[in-house]
Amino acid sequence: MSKSKSRLGLSWVFLLQLLFQSSSTIAATRKEIGFPDRRFCRTTVQGRYLLSDNNGYVCDALSLDPQSRCCPERGDKFSCHGCNVLSKCCNSYEFCVSCCLHPAQTQKEQVLKLKIAKPSTSGTYPSVFDFCAGRCRHNSESVVHENAYVSDFHHCFSLPSNSSGSVVSPVEAKLNGINVVVGRQGESCDSVCKLNGQSCVLNKLLILNQCEIMQKYMSCKGACLASVGADQPAEVVDDAPKHLNPGACLYTRTQSMLSCDGSHRHTRRLCPCA
Repeated sequence: MSKSKSRLGLSWVFLLQLLFQSSSTIAATRKEIGFPDRRFCRTTVQGRYLLSDNNGYVCDALSLDPQSRCCPERGDKFSCHGCNVLSKCCNSYEFCVSCCLHPAQTQKEQVLKLKIAKPSTSGTYPSVFDFCAGRCRHNSESVVHENAYVSDFHHCFSLPSNSSGSVVSPVEAKLNGINVVVGRQGESCDSVCKLNGQSCVLNKLLILNQCEIMQKYMSCKGACLASVGADQPAEVVDDAPKHLNPGACLYTRTQSMLSCDGSHRHTRRLCPCA
């Protein structure tokens, strides 16, 4: 009887060791595989049709991932469509937030020190997304007579007055009163400006036809190149054929070719509207 009990006890010990080793192997295997951590996004909630997430993408509500709450990573990241990057004002709330999130437009170290409200006891913005989502709604600087907007470009993300020491160059000063808009792929400046209820100002294309100005509005990832075409100044879209230099900004040395009605199916134009 005692031998039977002893054998039974040894069997239990062996079984427990086997189970322990198996669970350790499974855990190690899972660790080695390295299952990716699922990401989650924060989004704006103001728009009726569009949303902007904290990664800088804009999408419609139906395209939003129901689990991650992120927009699909397609199209332009940090898009400034419908924005004047000099004045940092846009005609759309969602694209204002997207443009504001661009590291070249908003300095993280600067905005995280800003007070949310004027009282010295008020808190600061916890993230750049919080700053952009709050600042782009509308503020007193974009309103006249307390009940009307200064212009259609009333979603602005510039820093509050007296909080930045930015200086406007003489070249940029020539664009005062001009809404500089980055068009959609294949659009002419006439079409871009018309969509905003304005007209293309032909003589201002000469000012935009400079690399230093274009780089303020466009990413110019493929450098800034001299070219020939009635669609310039413009940026080549990322999915264009390689021989067209995807991502590059293009300017023309032949000023007589500057045109408001020129377009190309692989570029996005930089347009002066008023």
